[in-house]
Amino acid sequence: MAHILAVGDLILAEPGPDSFFEPSRTVLRTGDLVVGHVEVPHSTTKTQTSTDIPAPAADPAALGALARAGFGAVTLAGNHICDAGPQGLADTVHHARSAGLRTAGAGLTLAEARRPAVCDAGGARIAVLSYNCVGPRESWATSAKPGCAYVHILTHYEPEGANPGGPPRIYTFAEPDHLSLLAEDIAAARDNADAVIVSFHKGIVHTPAVLAMYEGPLARAAIDAGADAVLGHHAHILRGIEMHRGRPIFHGLGNFVTVTRSLTPADDDNPERQAWARKRRELFGFTPDPGMPFYPFHPESRNTMIASVHLGEDGAVTAGFIPCRIDDHGRPVPRRRLDGGQEIAEYVESISRRAHLSTRFSWRDDDFVEVSENGEWQTRRTGG
Repeated sequence: MAHILAVGDLILAEPGPDSFFEPSRTVLRTGDLVVGHVEVPHSTTKTQTSTDIPAPAADPAALGALARAGFGAVTLAGNHICDAGPQGLADTVHHARSAGLRTAGAGLTLAEARRPAVCDAGGARIAVLSYNCVGPRESWATSAKPGCAYVHILTHYEPEGANPGGPPRIYTFAEPDHLSLLAEDIAAARDNADAVIVSFHKGIVHTPAVLAMYEGPLARAAIDAGADAVLGHHAHILRGIEMHRGRPIFHGLGNFVTVTRSLTPADDDNPERQAWARKRRELFGFTPDPGMPFYPFHPESRNTMIASVHLGEDGAVTAGFIPCRIDDHGRPVPRRRLDGGQEIAEYVESISRRAHLSTRFSWRDDDFVEVSENGEWQTRRTGG
């Protein structure tokens, strides 16, 4: 019925954005629908309202590179969408749609932000919903305030043993009322579409393999409510893959094209960026490759993927991924099995095991890794 491809975070803040998609363009164009997450605002406004790490607005014209690469829809519900204020958000939605991209997850009101992007793909109608699970609260839309759709995640710290001030046990879970709203959105989307894809901006950044406590239950709740696939992003590094009731959950699609110098300090830089560089090293234990100042991310994040979801006429779902490696120029390059793909596939399987996910992985031809649960396999070929 439809072949959907999806990638993780997209930051197009370097000159020549089209060039970064050259190695992956042929594969991306095999999808009936290609979905990605636009991480930062695209606007000419100079306003910066970030309460977190600064993320200056990127060139609106760069969004055209996504459409030319084959993308049909972008998700916008993330922690940086409001970093350039209401004007930056409105400009991002406007310029994305002007480039021919459907948008989900952000709007001038909460109702707009919760509205799905509905796309025609392979003779089917696909609804894409997008939610921010990581904050900040300032980015959340209300009935009268621009912002993004969101699921509020609660965090509880419980001291362990007779050790006041010691490391606590951390519990995270979704606000129950928000899970009900999520289920309502999925049900409403299904009334007007053949399939529903749910996108969550979730997880702990720059940390290999780790899933926060809320991530699995939240993703499975979306599947239980009627979603056909769940896409995760925000961590800027791959996460494991899970199958639930025959539907795929990509807990974190990692980076795709994420080229930016906004996280790379300069000698005369602002104190927030300098402080983040120190904090990144202390919290996450890495310093970005100085030879790639436009790619300030964890070295393991150069392993990435293009997720694949094939929706059959009978309602069956076949899922997997095309291994990719981000090269020294910041370009994601699809890798065949004997050309670096095996190492990437083993990495994905390893982080899935470390996250206690029982997913099975199997090569189908040399360009596609299929995922399944309980050893039940369906064979198909994905172009590459």
